[in-house]
Amino acid sequence: MTALDHAESLKHLDGILRNIEAVIDLDRLRKEKAELEEAAAVPNLWDDQVAAQKVTSRLSYVQGEIGKLERLRAKLDDAVVLLELSQDEDDAGSLNEVADEISALTKSIEELEVRTLLSGEYDAREALVTIRAGAGGVDAADFADMLLRMYLRWAERHGYDTDVYDTSYAEEAGIKSATFAVKAPYAYGTLSVESGTHRLVRISPFDNQGRRQTSFAALEVVPVVEQTDEVEIPDDDLRVDVYRSSGPGGQGVNTTDSAVRLTHLPTGIVVSCQNERSQIQNKATAMTVLKAKLLAVKRAEEKATMNELRGDVQGSWGDQMRSYVLHPYQMVKDLRTEHETGNPSAVFDGDLDGFIDAGIRWRKQRELNPA
Repeated sequence: MTALDHAESLKHLDGILRNIEAVIDLDRLRKEKAELEEAAAVPNLWDDQVAAQKVTSRLSYVQGEIGKLERLRAKLDDAVVLLELSQDEDDAGSLNEVADEISALTKSIEELEVRTLLSGEYDAREALVTIRAGAGGVDAADFADMLLRMYLRWAERHGYDTDVYDTSYAEEAGIKSATFAVKAPYAYGTLSVESGTHRLVRISPFDNQGRRQTSFAALEVVPVVEQTDEVEIPDDDLRVDVYRSSGPGGQGVNTTDSAVRLTHLPTGIVVSCQNERSQIQNKATAMTVLKAKLLAVKRAEEKATMNELRGDVQGSWGDQMRSYVLHPYQMVKDLRTEHETGNPSAVFDGDLDGFIDAGIRWRKQRELNPA
């Protein structure tokens, strides 16, 4: 590419970045950062640990967003200066360096641009994710466990806090289900495109004849309920069961009836929590999960479909959204966006951004051009 081509590319990237800065409202973020830093400096901040956690968590997020934008702007400006120097000195080496920088900037700016597409009512919220084994027996339970690790690794890669509220272990291997929270702004908007049925094809490690097995797992993503949401649950609509926690966790976890299961009688929704030692804490967390699921039901009823928030999560052939093939070839392919990769190992280790970004763009395109 010529210097003129590079100049056009940098001008194009500058336009995209300016639009991102406007949509995200960088000036507002800087003002919010100053206010949060002032709030975080209050001596008695940690007297209220819940409020303090919200302040420090939000401050960390805002600082990260500002830093990301400022770093991209600085790199873009540096690339423009480097291009000018390469032209003045007719330096081919510097021109090649500009090309490399443009490639890196394009990838970073496109990833950030996806965030501007998250404009749904609940997109900015934290997420509650439930994974359930579907058809496929012990292979499905193992696949559900693989997906749990995959999403936790994805969150870890991004520095997002997670909290596993409940895990129901299968008898032979893997899990029947698990529910966890991703505690980061826009976690719901980001992960909601992952809702649906995931399909795994492989040589089963549980089949002594080494036959190929197809198994399924379902993913449900709902937004965390906030105080402004009107989700009331009359006592008569709720059944509370307490039981002893099971699975790994050490001595204290399994010796008292601290785990809590809540059943919402009108809808049949059941949620459990066993990650805390205290029955009271487990009940409070389970109520948070239940309210989030009821909020999803309420929203779905208003729109006359559950697909808006939960996706279609039957866990069988007819409703799959992504295939993970380990035999006879290696591929992960999203059936909605056509995005694919030949490296399933990286995907199962949390390398999901390509699939998530494609899903967000696909969803936005459908909103703009409904079938």
